[in-house]
Amino acid sequence: MPRKKDEAIRDALTRKAVVLEHRCARRKKPKRRKTKTFTAKQRRELRLFEIEPEQQRYELFLPLHELWKQYIRDLCYGLKPDAQPQMVQSKLLKADLHGAVVTVTKSKCPSYVGITGIILQEFKHVFKIITKDNKLKVVPKINNVFRLETDGFISYIYGSKFQLRASERSAKKFKLKGTIDL
Repeated sequence: MPRKKDEAIRDALTRKAVVLEHRCARRKKPKRRKTKTFTAKQRRELRLFEIEPEQQRYELFLPLHELWKQYIRDLCYGLKPDAQPQMVQSKLLKADLHGAVVTVTKSKCPSYVGITGIILQEFKHVFKIITKDNKLKVVPKINNVFRLETDGFISYIYGSKFQLRASERSAKKFKLKGTIDL
């Protein structure tokens, strides 16, 4: 303590707490560095999500379709004939569609009608579908109606109301609305 009169020292001791030890400065924790991820531009340049032409064969993706069918059966508790259609429909809306066989039933563009194939990639606005004649088709979701069949249960998906990524769609609450004209 600095030099003070005894009365001043007693007065200071009765009113204030005295620190007897000097505290060391806290050590700063080293910040964790985020792992560097590619930007969208870099992903496009590296062509990470493009399917090579020699890999664009329908037969290669049939096992993916079988896995998808098993996934839907597990998700909808077996798709039994006595299952409620609304329950199955709500499960299908939130399900991942990679591997599903879909058919374009209605479209504003007549060239899309009738395209049938396995969904390989799903983006926010388009499906990439491989057809039986080994062609990769990019079909937009907007202004298209897709037919999805699983174990005799047929479901129609309105692409205009389905413009979400698969990860965003699983958390979304869908509202019941009437049919939509194209």
